[in-house]
Amino acid sequence: MPEGPEIRRMVDDIAGAIDDRDAQQVFFAFERFKSYETALAGRRITAVAARGKAVLVFFAARGDDGPWCVYSHNQLYGKWRITRASTTPNTRRQLRFAVFTNDKAARLYSASDIRLVRPDALNEIPYLANLGPDPLNERVCADDLVERFSAARFAGRGLGGLLLEQGFIAGIGNYLRSEILFEAGIAPKQRPRDLDNQKRQELAEAVTRLIHRAYTTKGITNPPERAERLKAEGLSFGRRRHMVFGRAGAGCYVCASAIIKITVASRRLYYCPHCQAGA
Repeated sequence: MPEGPEIRRMVDDIAGAIDDRDAQQVFFAFERFKSYETALAGRRITAVAARGKAVLVFFAARGDDGPWCVYSHNQLYGKWRITRASTTPNTRRQLRFAVFTNDKAARLYSASDIRLVRPDALNEIPYLANLGPDPLNERVCADDLVERFSAARFAGRGLGGLLLEQGFIAGIGNYLRSEILFEAGIAPKQRPRDLDNQKRQELAEAVTRLIHRAYTTKGITNPPERAERLKAEGLSFGRRRHMVFGRAGAGCYVCASAIIKITVASRRLYYCPHCQAGA
């Protein structure tokens, strides 16, 4: 499943194709929304936004009918495709939702969680209502996250599993949790309440720094200088991308210890036993 940075980059692509343009045609695969195809056609797309791993497409009001928003969550199989309006992608996936402008089209395939709501009712959607702070798409600073670490429902849970929970912090997925814990020097089994004030601050800063780094670098979490050096040495994108994730058995870039792979919350997690002592 794409993580927050990948969803945000995808939203940037969707916005580049349809934002601030008139929707010439709107398509829904689900029968319950079919009557809205003509109601939305001709309206201006006023924004395309990400919240956590959800995508929001906003349509302007028209006449007496107020604005609308199409909410979607890719889950495991959803995929957006951006093409010319006249080009139909060659795929066996099932088209679920599409917006066509004069020259471009944004099509969503395979996703099953699609809803049409008024913008002021977005927080009634369970995923959005339960979403934690979103450092990539909202104004969230490290101090905001430090305060969240003290909340009773989070403080006693192991960070290896907790970081995957979108109700804790939005946008973190499997590769980011390994990279964040390594960057902060925190073992996967440690809990927020086990950390002193300095470690909590370091964890919060690692969260915001790596989410933004992964967004701007198209998924690279290694520090830019190291990533450039590894590229110059001839390493492929996949091999120079991360600090620990996907590097089981390889040497840690900091201390040369062998990176270890474990399973936490039914998903693979990577860490350095020396830099993250106490695992």
